[in-house]
Amino acid sequence: MKLAFADRELHYADPLFAAVPMDTLLSDQYTASRHALVDPRAASLELRPGMAGGRASIPPFPARDIRDVEAASRRAGTGDTTKLEVIDSAGNMVSAATSGGWLATSPVIPGLGFCLGTRAQMFCLEPSHPNCLAPGKRPRTTLTPSLATRAGAPYLSFGSPGGDLQDQWALQFFLNVVEFGMSLQEAVEAPTFSTMHMPSSFHPRVAEPGSLFLESRIPLEVQRALEALGHRVTRAEAWSGGNTLAAGLDPATGVRSAAASPRLEPAYAAAY
Repeated sequence: MKLAFADRELHYADPLFAAVPMDTLLSDQYTASRHALVDPRAASLELRPGMAGGRASIPPFPARDIRDVEAASRRAGTGDTTKLEVIDSAGNMVSAATSGGWLATSPVIPGLGFCLGTRAQMFCLEPSHPNCLAPGKRPRTTLTPSLATRAGAPYLSFGSPGGDLQDQWALQFFLNVVEFGMSLQEAVEAPTFSTMHMPSSFHPRVAEPGSLFLESRIPLEVQRALEALGHRVTRAEAWSGGNTLAAGLDPATGVRSAAASPRLEPAYAAAY
């Protein structure tokens, strides 16, 4: 995940304005080259973007230790993105994530009195960067509504609120289902981990290099083993991870199912 987020810092931008090297980033060869950087014996404390597409510049927001900046976003407000997963009677699937406007963490522009919205603050002001601010351009975003097919047929609709954690929690849910055989409800309730190793997409763009947040339901011996590898572990509350929602369709039987996490704000799963 750290390597993927490092590539996000260097390459992600509106493809109508920037030459995003999608073919390279999604190729098996590039994936293999990045996989070779993963060391199971030691945690990385560096931001390591790849050189996909020949771009070799340093990301404009190098990782800064959060101790240098007060992380106000952890204390301000309780609002979050709204998530919706739907399967209709014909098997059509929709995954939607609605978010934006003025959240409690949005910075007010000095002297003007209005805030920089949650999406506009994801632009970069470095002119040479692909995600630089420009008229009519869409900013890089954290929104991660997700769909999965199985043998070409609709299979899963899923996702979670959570800013830079959306991708992380969606990945863990997906692996819980397809690799570890959990039901949808088991998968959304399973304890999670996350990192803010990379610069945040939100003001004030802080990073916590090497950070690893574990729900306290993860055994203490696992935490200690991760700390021994160099991860900077924070033990979070038992139900503080992803607020994942999911809807699934069994291609063989046509049975529909849904699941909602009991964490954070109210979430519901319903069928009719």
